[in-house]
Amino acid sequence: MSADHNMHRQAKAEIRDQALELGFDAVGFAAAELGPEARQRLAHYLAQGRHGDMGWMADTFERRSHPRALWPEARSVVVLATNYGMAGDPLAGLDHRERGNISIYARNRDYHRTIKKRLKALASWMHQRYREEVKVFVDTAPVMEKPLAQAAGLGWQGKHSNLLSRRHGNWFFLGEVFTTLELEADAAETSHCGSCTACLEVCPTQAFPAPYQVDASRCISYLTIEHKGPIPRELRSLMGNRIYGCDDCLAVCPWNKFAAIAKEPDFLPRIELTAPRLADLLELDDQSFRALFTASPIKRIGVARFLRNVLIAAGNSGDPALLPQVKERLTDPHPLVRGAAVWAFHRLAERSEVERERSRHLRQEKDPSVAEEWLS
Repeated sequence: MSADHNMHRQAKAEIRDQALELGFDAVGFAAAELGPEARQRLAHYLAQGRHGDMGWMADTFERRSHPRALWPEARSVVVLATNYGMAGDPLAGLDHRERGNISIYARNRDYHRTIKKRLKALASWMHQRYREEVKVFVDTAPVMEKPLAQAAGLGWQGKHSNLLSRRHGNWFFLGEVFTTLELEADAAETSHCGSCTACLEVCPTQAFPAPYQVDASRCISYLTIEHKGPIPRELRSLMGNRIYGCDDCLAVCPWNKFAAIAKEPDFLPRIELTAPRLADLLELDDQSFRALFTASPIKRIGVARFLRNVLIAAGNSGDPALLPQVKERLTDPHPLVRGAAVWAFHRLAERSEVERERSRHLRQEKDPSVAEEWLS
């Protein structure tokens, strides 16, 4: 065995130990390259328009499709996973239609801050220890992190297209340290989904046209977070009370039986975000929205998109007690909110009241999309 091989093997062991000491739950190593199939899958996905209005995916295609397109000097990638599993049933809140259901990753502090701080600490240590260059990335960068994580042995892309692990189920965040240091890659993980299709069958909006393929334009996570316009009419009633993200396909995976509860305090659910009352959320203005979601990933979508989601949930609640608050939003300054309020109002109010309000509001409505809601 060569001296260089021993040195690289020792470096991997040291990096793994340091990463675990910093709080990461799993560490894997991959070459800074991906086979042509990853690029081809991404190109096919974009060509079919399944990225919805996430134009940044097409804009960053070249950099995203290969690690060295992002940083040509990179030779290895340290892929790191952090568990955010919770106690209890993540889908229990779906039965309480008078409350909003938030994806469990967003019921706590914004993971980007916590993970990026750890990544920078590990990268700084690596640079000082090995005198090689390093760069850190979280999922806001154009990195194909799931194929890299699979190449590094941390998990595999399930039929729902998300990465899952035999140690952490579906509940973990990813981050990467790119480096000029030559490190031997770990053995890639293979699929352990077998014949199971639970994740595909549970999807409320049928966002999976086939196993391992997702149509983002039908995915509730995309619709409530990334989508900037009105929710497509045919999908609204299928959203239930999901007001930020959707955990259904993740939560039903049998591999979650091996997942542990997160140790990181930043990833433990805040009680006020676990099952917030729709009545309380409908009262939010920009200031109170920012205060409630301080240091939360929800803050980045802004109050208008969030209220759009809450109003869809209100319309699905069947709760007439929410009608006065929904009615107040019919005159909201933002057309995105007004339009969602009109839909919810139609769902909760008596027909005679809808007709009375329609004639009054249509006379002064200047936004075509909101007018269309009144006429539908």
